[in-house]
Amino acid sequence: MKKVIFPTSLKKGDKIAIISPAGAVEESQLEKGLKLIESKGYEPVLGKHLYTKFSNGYNYAGTEKERIQEVNWAFNNEKIGAIWASRGGYGCQHLLRHLKLSKFKQNPKWYIGYSDNTVVQSFLLKNNFVSIHGQTIKTSSFGVTDESYNLIFDVLEGKRPKYVIDKTQFNRDGFAEGTLVGGNLALVYALLGTNYSFNFKDKILFIEDIGENFYALDRMLISLDLAGVFRNIKGLIIGGMTNMGDEEDNKSYEESFDNFAYKIVSERISKYDFPTAFGFPNGHIRDNRPLIIGASIKMKVAEKTTIEF
Repeated sequence: MKKVIFPTSLKKGDKIAIISPAGAVEESQLEKGLKLIESKGYEPVLGKHLYTKFSNGYNYAGTEKERIQEVNWAFNNEKIGAIWASRGGYGCQHLLRHLKLSKFKQNPKWYIGYSDNTVVQSFLLKNNFVSIHGQTIKTSSFGVTDESYNLIFDVLEGKRPKYVIDKTQFNRDGFAEGTLVGGNLALVYALLGTNYSFNFKDKILFIEDIGENFYALDRMLISLDLAGVFRNIKGLIIGGMTNMGDEEDNKSYEESFDNFAYKIVSERISKYDFPTAFGFPNGHIRDNRPLIIGASIKMKVAEKTTIEF
């Protein structure tokens, strides 16, 4: 892979495009996030179809054509300094064959989002651009910590994060250095075998997920294994695993880091020896701290886990 490209750091007064590339969103769900952007000294520019609704088996933020136009407008508008997704949901795969980076390549921008936005971030990395896997503008039902947003602004302004997290019983000690790839496991899985899938060779993989049955989690992990992902990576970071299994039967259903989900992951990678860090605060959880997809990181797993960009 060619050397990855970091966008220019933002300065006060820069414009941030707010778009809905996947699921529909209500205005009330974005009020807090939009006010926060303004309070930080930036100007949110709302996409034409930000609040559009189109029902077709799912409540999308517009038709495929409308959402494609919206993302390409944000990518290639020279007045825009960064792009922040309102939410995830489902629909970003519709965009992949139609995304254009003609002016984006001369004026790279930070793209911020997670969940279904993993698809767009994989596309950007295929074109050698990094992105921020972090909290969307939508205020989630479980809330969002101030740190989750403040750390994103730190990255936008040129700072590189360093995280130190507590050890878990599932960790596997060791050191690895490499490019960070991944995001939402369901989308990493959905892209396998396509031209838009991440290249996993010598990479450090991050995964997180929400709302999956345990057998579905296992199926996705086996598919990654059969595709050679675990043979190729140099390290693995596991973030939030929440609302997993059956709500009535799973006592950990509301927890950010489901132990049984972690047990399944641990068992599926047990034949490999790469360092593994569980419990990273990123995903569909309240404390959703940003990661830079495509950046080179160092991970050290010991009594504490250190991840440094």
